[in-house]
Amino acid sequence: MPDAADDAVYYVISDLHIGGDEQLEHVEFLDELLAFLERLETTDEDAELLINGDAFGLWEFTGIDGPQKFDILVEKYPELFEQFRATGETIPITLLPGNHDHELAAYDEYVEWFAEYNVDLVQAESITRPVGDRTIWFEHGHQQDPNNRIEDFGNPNASPLGYYYNTLVTSRAGQLSDRGRFNWLKDVQAVTPTERMPNWLVSKYFYREMNPLIRYAIIPFLFLFNVSAVLAILAGLDLAGIWSLPVTQTEAFLGQFGQAGATVYLILSVNVAVAGLLLIVGIPVSFLIRDVRKTIDRFGIFETELTVDPDEPYTDAARAVFDEHPETAIYCYGHTHRPRTTELDGRLLVNTGTWLKRLHRRDVIAGRLPPVFYPSYQLCAVRIAAEDEGIVVDYQGIDKPNPSVEELTRTERLLTLGREPDPSLPDRQIVTPEDD
Repeated sequence: MPDAADDAVYYVISDLHIGGDEQLEHVEFLDELLAFLERLETTDEDAELLINGDAFGLWEFTGIDGPQKFDILVEKYPELFEQFRATGETIPITLLPGNHDHELAAYDEYVEWFAEYNVDLVQAESITRPVGDRTIWFEHGHQQDPNNRIEDFGNPNASPLGYYYNTLVTSRAGQLSDRGRFNWLKDVQAVTPTERMPNWLVSKYFYREMNPLIRYAIIPFLFLFNVSAVLAILAGLDLAGIWSLPVTQTEAFLGQFGQAGATVYLILSVNVAVAGLLLIVGIPVSFLIRDVRKTIDRFGIFETELTVDPDEPYTDAARAVFDEHPETAIYCYGHTHRPRTTELDGRLLVNTGTWLKRLHRRDVIAGRLPPVFYPSYQLCAVRIAAEDEGIVVDYQGIDKPNPSVEELTRTERLLTLGREPDPSLPDRQIVTPEDD
């Protein structure tokens, strides 16, 4: 390798998803992105910035087609493109298409237009870069996802399953988001895996859209459901004449508190009645659902649905790359929005995460209330460079205030007290030199 590879430093980001219909056009991390690019503009390192796919949400622009979307991007985000131009005068900027901006590979005009802003658009599925005496393999990662794999890369009419999901669901959410009591529907892009979508919608409806009077009226019943289920069983034992002591003791205890005790007893009685009915109906239904699921699993009907394993396909892909190109030390990808590193036979898989908001599911402390989805940001740039001890991978976090205070209701925070997520970026990793 040339000496330049020993000094090369690579900064890698991915999954910005900039742009889209209506509410999706708002970039919540724009200031942080501009500051990051300004920092690279003044670096004295032999650096290169690689944007490893899904820089733009072109799938989410449904009102226009083809290269016209470039003009919309420049019009909506002039500061970003001017900063691309300024940073690109100091260091190379390389842009690789992902699935959401696959159109960048479909029209040659994009290459010329991005070049005017000092961005080198590479219309390829993967690229490599030298680092020390090894190489780094870069790809966005959607080719390992059967729902977003583009079989005919570069075809402007390519439309995998994920394309329809984003044009019909994500973009529509951007158009409707400001109609709600709160502008939350636009965060649909942050819901991963896709199977969590129904739970997320139920959660946001319950905590954000439901009439507050209705919500606060039913919370005691849902919150006490677990207790009521136990009491329903005990009440059944009492009615059957098997064991009446718990019910008798409960009546005697609450009777000491007069009207307040009577109110609590009434609430518990209603809960017990509801819980009893649900148990009576739920037990046979649960057996039926379990049997149906077993039958479905036997036939493998849903083996290729929207949920994709976030690790196994990329481990297999990286192993194939390492076998075919033994000089490769790092397989760098994005797409899954999960910043993480995985060691594989002395090599390293590196996922660059996302600049979108991330949502962390948390079940409530007790009861049968909908789960709460805590929002957070894990903005980062992955720095890869050859140093004395080997090839070093550092996740450089970029500060952005936690949005949970503004975006979660007091009820959501109270019901998940002590269960707040504490997201962190992967630790520094080193790929040590191979033995001679």
